[in-house]
Amino acid sequence: MKFVTFLSACFVSLLLTACGQEEEVPQLDEAPQAGVAQAAMRSFLASSFSQQTQLFAADAEQSSRREAYFGDLHVHTAYSFDAFAFGTIATPDDGYRYARGEAIAHPSGHQMKLQRPLDFYAITDHAAFLGALKAGSDPSTTLGQLDLNRPLHNLNAPTNLNDESLPIRGQTFVSYLRAAIGELMAGELDQQMLNDAARLAWSDIVEAAKRHYEPHKFTTFVAYEYTATSPDQGNLHRNVIFRDTDRLPALPFSGFQNQDPEGLWRWMDELRARGVESLAIPHNSNGSNGQMFKLVNFSGQPIDTAYAAQRLRNEPLVEITQVKGTSETHPALSTRDEWADFEIMPFRVATSLPSEPNGSYVRQALLNGMLLEQETGINPYKFGFIGASDTHNAASSVEEDNYVSKVALMDGRGAYRGSVPLTAEQQKIVTEAGRLTVVETPQGSYARGAFETWGASGLTGVWAETNTRGSIYDAFRRKETFATSGPRIRLRFFGGFDLSAETVTSAYATGVSMGSELLSEDQGSPVFFGWATQDLQSAPLQRLQVIKGWIDAGEVQEQVFDMACADGASVDPVSHRCPDNGAAVNLADCSFPASEGSPEIKGVWRDPNYDPQQQAFYYARVLENPTCRWSTWDALRAGVEPRSDLQATIQERAWSSPIWINPR
Repeated sequence: MKFVTFLSACFVSLLLTACGQEEEVPQLDEAPQAGVAQAAMRSFLASSFSQQTQLFAADAEQSSRREAYFGDLHVHTAYSFDAFAFGTIATPDDGYRYARGEAIAHPSGHQMKLQRPLDFYAITDHAAFLGALKAGSDPSTTLGQLDLNRPLHNLNAPTNLNDESLPIRGQTFVSYLRAAIGELMAGELDQQMLNDAARLAWSDIVEAAKRHYEPHKFTTFVAYEYTATSPDQGNLHRNVIFRDTDRLPALPFSGFQNQDPEGLWRWMDELRARGVESLAIPHNSNGSNGQMFKLVNFSGQPIDTAYAAQRLRNEPLVEITQVKGTSETHPALSTRDEWADFEIMPFRVATSLPSEPNGSYVRQALLNGMLLEQETGINPYKFGFIGASDTHNAASSVEEDNYVSKVALMDGRGAYRGSVPLTAEQQKIVTEAGRLTVVETPQGSYARGAFETWGASGLTGVWAETNTRGSIYDAFRRKETFATSGPRIRLRFFGGFDLSAETVTSAYATGVSMGSELLSEDQGSPVFFGWATQDLQSAPLQRLQVIKGWIDAGEVQEQVFDMACADGASVDPVSHRCPDNGAAVNLADCSFPASEGSPEIKGVWRDPNYDPQQQAFYYARVLENPTCRWSTWDALRAGVEPRSDLQATIQERAWSSPIWINPR
C-alpha cells in the first residue's frame, strides 16, 4: 500500500494548500436574489423538519402500496481520476447498461454481469479532476497536448489493459497527481483546461442519466462525489444526488473549492433557493479516522444550532455499508453487540494507516446526535440508512459469488485482492507496483493490503409508490430507506404508541415508518413492528433485531434486542436472544441447508425499559443464516483452501432507518 499512503498524504496536503478555502459557486442561467438562500433555508427547516410531523405524510392506504426498490447510489466510471488511472474505460452509459442487466467488460478482460437488474442507479464520479485524466490521455485534446499529460497518452487503450502494466499505472498515477497539483499551485496548469474537461464529462454524465431513465422501469439520478479530507487524512467524502435533471449547476462543487463540508452545504443551499434540490450522503465514515462525526466542526469549533440545521437539511442519509467495509458500529464501541464485528475495514481511506473508531461509526453518531440536540435544539446526525458499492468499474459488485471488487486492474483478480495465492510472476508485479505487500503463510504467498478487508456490499432499498425519480427521491428525503450488505432482503419497520400491526395499512395508519419521529407519551411504552422477507437467491433469515440507543442522565446507552426468531422460536426474556438455529455452511462447495431459517420473519416488540423522559432511537437489523464470503468463493474456484486468516463465512444483513422518540 506504499504508493496509496504516499498519495493520501501528498495529494490531500497539496490540495489544501493549492486550493485554500475559497469557493466559486458555478452559476445557473440567472443570478440568485439577495437573501433568497437564507429565506429558503428557514422555510425548508421549518416545513420539512418539524419534529411533530412526518415528512411527505400520505394517507395510510396510499402509503401501504409502496414497493421496495433496490439500487446503487455510488458508482464511478472512467471520468473519475482514480478509476481511469487503474484501467477503467467504462462510461456512464456502460454503467447504466450494467445496472439494467447487460454484461460489460472488466479491464482485466472478463465480463461483469449482475444476476438480476437493479431498479435505480447513480453515477457519482469525483468532481476533483473530473474527466481530466481521460482527456489528458488523448493527444488530440488541449489537455493531452501538455507535456504534463504525455505519460497518460493511450494509457487506457484496450491493448494496454494487462497485469504487467500495474507498476506503470501506480507510478504514473502518483507522479501525475503530484505534478498536476504542483503546476496548479504555480499557475502553470490552466484551470480553464480542467474546467473544460469537467464540463464535457459533466454534460455526458447528465445526458446519460436522461437517456437511460425509463419511468416505472429504471430510474437514474444525476450525481457526483465531493471528495474532501481532513488535515489528518480523515475521509470526509460525500455523494451529492440531484432530484431532477432539468436544471443543474454548470459544474459540481469540488474539494478544489473548499475542503470544509460546510462550503458544500452552502452551495447546496444556494442552489436549493433557486429551485435545484439535492442531498448529500456521507460515506466510508469507518475510514474517517474519527473525523466524520466529531462534536466540533471542520475548524474545531463546537457544533452550534446553525451548523446542526445546515447539516441535517443537506445530509438526511448516511451510507452505512459499501465495498470498503461496513460503518454501522465497531466492537470497541458496541461491546455488548455480538454482531458488531461485521466486515470491518480498519484503515483510513486510501492508506494503510489505522482509522480511529471513535467518531467514525454511524451508531455512535446517532447517540451523540441526541446529546447535540440537547445542546443546540437540533440533531445533525439524524440519518436514514443506505448501502452502496463505491465501485470504480462502473459495475456494482454486490454478490459474494460474483465479486470483482472495486479498483479495476488493481484488484480484478483473486490473487491481487488477497484471496488466492500469488504466483511468482504476480508477486513480482504487485511488489513493483507498490500497491500491496506480500505476506507469507503456510498456504502460500498472499497479497496483503486493504483489499482483503473489503466486501461485496451494498445496496440501497427504498419504499416508494413508483419506480420514478420523484417518488424514489421523496423516499430518500423522508428516510423511508434501508441498507443491505448485498442481498435483496426486504425490511419494514414501524413504531407507535397505539400501533396496530395487523396489516401494513394499519401500521401506517396507527404509527410511523422508518425514518420518522415520535413524541413520547407519559403512559405506556412504544410498540415496534418489524417485517423482513428473504432474498430467494440468498440464505434464509435467522433473526430480526431492534437496536435501541438512548440518553440516561446525560450518558449515551445502547442495547440489542432480538425481536423475532426463525422457525417460530421464542426470544429468551432474560438474554433477549434467539436460540442458535445451528445453521452452517459446507465450505467444500459453499452450499447451505435451505430448511434452516425462515423465508420471512416478523414480530411486534415493546420496549421493556422505556422512560418517557429519555431521548431514544430504534432501528431494525435482520440477519441471514451464514453463507460463504467472497474470498471463500474465490478460493473454491481456484481449487485452493480458503485463506486461513480471513473469515470464511459472513452473515449478510439489512438495516432499517431509525425511528426517533423525543420527550414532549
